[in-house]
Amino acid sequence: MRVLREAWRYRSLIIIILTPLLLLPLPLLIGTKVSECAFTLLVMAVFWLTEALPLGVTALLPALLFPLFGILKSTQVAAAYFKDFHLLLTGVICLATSIEKWNLHKRIALRLVILVGVNPGWLMLGFMVSSAFLSMWLSNTSTAAMVMPIVEAVIQQIMRAESEVTTQRERSLTGCSNTELELEGEGLGLGASNLHATTCPPGVDNSYSVRIHYKGPVRVGVGVPAAEPKGQYRSVKDHMMCKGLSLCIAYSSTIGGITTLPGTSTNLIFNEQINDIIILLLSWIWLHWMFLGTERERSDREKATARVIEQEYNDLGPVSFQETATLVIFIVMVLLWLVRDPGFMPGWASLFPQLIPLLCQAPPSPQHAPPISSYTSLCPSHPTLPHQDHSYKCIHDAFPLAVHRYSGYATDATVALLLGLMFFIIPANKPSSPKYAETLITWTEFQSCMPWEICLLVGGGFALAEGTKVSGLSVWVGNLLTPLGSLPIWALITITCVIVTTFTEVASNPATITIFLPILAPLVG
Repeated sequence: MRVLREAWRYRSLIIIILTPLLLLPLPLLIGTKVSECAFTLLVMAVFWLTEALPLGVTALLPALLFPLFGILKSTQVAAAYFKDFHLLLTGVICLATSIEKWNLHKRIALRLVILVGVNPGWLMLGFMVSSAFLSMWLSNTSTAAMVMPIVEAVIQQIMRAESEVTTQRERSLTGCSNTELELEGEGLGLGASNLHATTCPPGVDNSYSVRIHYKGPVRVGVGVPAAEPKGQYRSVKDHMMCKGLSLCIAYSSTIGGITTLPGTSTNLIFNEQINDIIILLLSWIWLHWMFLGTERERSDREKATARVIEQEYNDLGPVSFQETATLVIFIVMVLLWLVRDPGFMPGWASLFPQLIPLLCQAPPSPQHAPPISSYTSLCPSHPTLPHQDHSYKCIHDAFPLAVHRYSGYATDATVALLLGLMFFIIPANKPSSPKYAETLITWTEFQSCMPWEICLLVGGGFALAEGTKVSGLSVWVGNLLTPLGSLPIWALITITCVIVTTFTEVASNPATITIFLPILAPLVG
């Protein structure tokens, strides 16, 4: 037993030593680029799943092993660690830092809850909407940490108000009366005739304290402590309400995080947006039915909840200049993201077009080729192309010198960096203030919020994906998974979801998606 305890104590060191040793036959006996890349992938997968090393440190292994195995040059691996999304993350973290510093998140959450009402069901929806909205731009963990104190304050106020209301109601219904209490008052110098107590009739639950008063020149209150309740909650409904409100923050933070790229690190790796309105609505319906039921009562609770929320909001005071500036920058950032390249019309990014000769760099496939109106001819002998849609092949064969004009220079990272820079320029106070030189955020505050581990983790995922492509591991895995490609799409999605979801039970989401994307990507083709 002692040996097992010591082994568990040094489990990280044991995993770090044994994992490469057990996998050494791959590069030593087989010796191909595929096996060497597989060795790197498996070592990283074990380290990520067990967290024997910090996630960011494990993400640096491709930079060490790929050059040694001759898969990629060190300069090529280093280039894979810093992509466009790192700049996007930098600008978004500037926004998140200012939001947290000036408590704008708290004002948004409270205001949304006030708007939706104080019925427990609508209260849950209000917290879910506010959490999901904040999680679109902040990390899931940060959003939950921000909103949970507000939820706790509301729950405590509800419990306290209900306790008072229930006590008063029971006393009024049971008809408590003042009866004489015979006591030996010698120790206190009190006569029995000067003492009275409030008690309740027989058969009534007398779990409340009995207050004894002295009818003399000086009134003395002697409190007899009441028995503490066995549980923390007065009823099952209270317990279920607390569970539901707490879980709704976790669910909505996760759901909101998958809506936008900066919402969660998983999206930054996957680089795709997911529409979550239906997911959020279904989660609210399920949580409401499971924890709150369908009854419509608790008017006392609603009033108590309304009071605590309004008090919390009033304690914030009027909207400050810092909050206004942060909110304006936030709105401008979202609008610029939306209208950069909306698709149905030219966005502002078309003012900064990129010209790419089709002979040198063509669109990847006919499916992604834009309308022919997007092309112009460099050769004077060719007339301007007609404004109608043609396939990419026709364009490429007929006009080899054509160029493609599209808004490729400005990206979402450009917007994030531009407005993120504003937080270091705009003063946080009025010119008359002695602290006028202070900006909305400082570099120290930004560094404290910047998830450097996520930057390395995602960079390691990009490097790993590049290595699997260059070494041929992705093609080899794709050939092994070819039978799965013949399955119906719903079956393929189900199998993938089950496997990935199982891994997320023991590993973090960023680590799981970084492991599986290079493996499952060939199935898309």
